Amino acid sequence: MTDQMFCFQCEQTAGGKGCTVSGVCGKKPAIAAAQDDTLAELIRLARAALRKGPISREIGRLFIEGLFLTVTNVSFDEAAIRRYNAAYRAQADALGATGADAVDPHDLFHGDGDIVSLRSTLLFGLKGMSAYAEHAKVLGYEDEAIYQGCGEFLKALLEDHSVPEWLNLLMDFGKLNLTTMALLDRANTETYGKPTPKTVSTHIQPGPFIVVTGHDLLDLKMLLEQTEGTGVSVYTHGEMLPAHGYPELAKYAHLKGHFGTAWNNQQKEFDKIPGAVLYTTNCLMPPRPSYQEALFTTSVVGWPDVPHIEADADGHKDFSAVIAKAKALGGYDSLQEKTGANGGHTMTTGFARDTVLAHAGTVIDAVKSGDLRHIFLVGGCDGAKPGRSYYSDFVKATPEDTLVLTLACGKFRFNDLDLGSLGGLPRLMDMGQCNDAYSAIQVALALAEAFECGVNDLPLTLVLSWYEQKAVCILLTLLALGIKNIYIGPSLPAFFSDTVLNTLVDMFNLTPIGKAEEDLASILGN
Repeated sequence: MTDQMFCFQCEQTAGGKGCTVSGVCGKKPAIAAAQDDTLAELIRLARAALRKGPISREIGRLFIEGLFLTVTNVSFDEAAIRRYNAAYRAQADALGATGADAVDPHDLFHGDGDIVSLRSTLLFGLKGMSAYAEHAKVLGYEDEAIYQGCGEFLKALLEDHSVPEWLNLLMDFGKLNLTTMALLDRANTETYGKPTPKTVSTHIQPGPFIVVTGHDLLDLKMLLEQTEGTGVSVYTHGEMLPAHGYPELAKYAHLKGHFGTAWNNQQKEFDKIPGAVLYTTNCLMPPRPSYQEALFTTSVVGWPDVPHIEADADGHKDFSAVIAKAKALGGYDSLQEKTGANGGHTMTTGFARDTVLAHAGTVIDAVKSGDLRHIFLVGGCDGAKPGRSYYSDFVKATPEDTLVLTLACGKFRFNDLDLGSLGGLPRLMDMGQCNDAYSAIQVALALAEAFECGVNDLPLTLVLSWYEQKAVCILLTLLALGIKNIYIGPSLPAFFSDTVLNTLVDMFNLTPIGKAEEDLASILGN
């Protein structure tokens, strides 16, 4: 067992350089080593599988599962990770993997600084994309091109490429991630209906309840089915808020509202919680004793000594233990009037592209008349490091003749604000989860077509916050689409070398955030 590690895949990495003793996220060196081994086994599997021909669904699913397993705040269960690794090793052996296919995981993060930077950017993008592919897969939506691309990119990680070739790989990956986000968008909307605007309460009703956090809508759907008529209420948490906008989920009367804010506040918000909590995907923080007994995990999420709900051969999950725990804990005795970050008692969601584009004529007319000066997309991950007040400061400072679109969990800094309306639309519109960046992209492309211009010519600016690998894959997709002038923060990724950063700045005018009011003035030309 190692007592050293190296990890710089998320925004909170120690000293802005890398976690070397223990992960700031709570990941211990042994867990980090096991996850590095996961990556090595997946690359070995990719090398063996590609020699046999096109990547099969069976192998592609292993790529997605394994990459997802290594995303920040997913699994802290070393024994479970080692079991996954053994399965990947056995599959590679069955495909005839040789000693030449073996990978030293340390090679991923050692060598020329610029190459390590480019390799890491591709690897972390792959990790982020895996989450979206997994959410689509469990709904029965798969694409062999995604699996094939995963295999080829995994194989390419430890091959020799020039810097221009690495940049081309990153752009090709960005396009593949767009395909993946489109697939998940179709999976969600065809399964649960097209999102519509919904006002969601932050109050918690008396009685037993379950809080569902993470991102996976299928887990929520199965839980809603199993809790119907039991007297147990269900609340979303974190990135699950957009579930309220989907008709096939919102129809359940016992889906009562939203509990708390973003993932990084869970240790405070779950303290002594008298309800059960189900983690469906990443965003698990090391639990405190005051609420660990209330927790359950599923999918690839894991924490030692926390009960794990497995799916059967048909993908069905039995949540009876979660329901029983909720009943035993009993819930609150009286109404809990909880609020958002700014004291608001409601949050709105469901402004996906169909809703926004239904008002495209209004938006276009408002831009042409001068009533609408600019549109901002302020979205991305939330986190605990200082500097994230920038995003709430920015949104609060936006003029009344602007619109603010938002998505992902960074919105919990400001999504309980009432910014008023413009042209019949609320000035602040939540488009959904991080993967719903696809909706925002489609809105931008539609507006560009309507104005007969490029996206970069629109009165539109993206102001993004990043934390982990899903933000990386979205950024690469935006860059692959040629979108420029993106503001990004709260700090730059530690895995961007100076050369890589300068290249992205030169190619795409990628701009680190500064002070909110100064950036806003610069964007608006004030």
